[in-house]
Amino acid sequence: MRKLVIGMAMASTAIASPALARDGAWYVELDGGPMIVEDIEFDLPAATNAVHVDHHKGYDFGGIVGYDFGFIRLEAEGSYRAADIQDLQIGAAGVLGAPGGFIYRNTTLGADGDSSVLSFMVNALADFGDDDGLQGFVGGGVGVARTKFDGVTVDTAGAGFLDDSDSGFAWQLLAGVRAPLTDTIDVGLKYRFFNTSNNDVVDSLGREASAKWRSHSILGTIGFNFGGAPAPMQTCWDGTQLPMDATCPARPTPPPPPPPPPPVVTAPVCNKGPYIVFFEWDKADITPEAATILNNAVSAYANCGAASVMLAGHADRSGTATYNVGLSQRRANNVRSYMAGRGVPDGRITTEAFGESQPRVPTADGVRELQNRRVEITYGPGSGM
Repeated sequence: MRKLVIGMAMASTAIASPALARDGAWYVELDGGPMIVEDIEFDLPAATNAVHVDHHKGYDFGGIVGYDFGFIRLEAEGSYRAADIQDLQIGAAGVLGAPGGFIYRNTTLGADGDSSVLSFMVNALADFGDDDGLQGFVGGGVGVARTKFDGVTVDTAGAGFLDDSDSGFAWQLLAGVRAPLTDTIDVGLKYRFFNTSNNDVVDSLGREASAKWRSHSILGTIGFNFGGAPAPMQTCWDGTQLPMDATCPARPTPPPPPPPPPPVVTAPVCNKGPYIVFFEWDKADITPEAATILNNAVSAYANCGAASVMLAGHADRSGTATYNVGLSQRRANNVRSYMAGRGVPDGRITTEAFGESQPRVPTADGVRELQNRRVEITYGPGSGM
């Protein structure tokens, strides 16, 4: 029986792999359940195994205060177990006193009384499995126990055998499973093999008797966990908090940047002029200064498309009016030739001679004035007006 129960409890712990359980937490636990007491064999002086005591099934219960270090737990336990005595098997003559004489050997008799053990133990347990699911454990404990045999008598003969107790060393083996019921409550099933050292007592005839007390218990358990240090958390990219062993959600791929705006195409500005070139007195030749201005005018014409070009020739009042008209025409014609030779379409050029009729600087007749000896170049509609 003992080997069977131990084997079942050990097998139940093999279903999980090692893990930490409620690290850094204090807990309390209540245990209780049925118990089987092994046959107790009492040695008397000069008679080994003189009396065998058989028990009915009994009960076992207790309380625990423990601390969970992670894989290992340590506990302080107080427990009490008891069972009624069923019968006595007599193995030698004269081992029991009775009012009418002795009860002899090789006899099995019904009996009254009970035996009990009060113990205080220190346990060490190793946990296996995940905190969030079924978890197994194995371990053991050592401590002290008071074993009491209370009113052990034979029913038919009225012979008394034991009414005594003894205290001494005790040890136990533990195995079981547990699972979380809530965040702070665990429930489970535990197997306990309990063993005391030799209990030295005095029987009803004043003789020293010695025996070990052993039991097997199946206990239901309920534990209350006071909580430990919070598990370290990681902060994901989106601000959520997850355990360190969890994987944060993948960061979404950012959308591509918007395409750049199309370049701003600035329409070329047509500088319509007027561009003004000046001439020497009574001359129509293009001077170097005039050539520089005409080159600028030709470059500006590229921004004016197919605009018309108007050349207005002028003269000062130092000659006759008729002569000055011809002189201003020659000046306009020379400017036309210069510009046409540098890419301005000749068909878009119109010339007009104003002579001295539109002076830039008003003067008396016959006065030479450079500002009036000129050709004005303008582009676009209304050029030259």
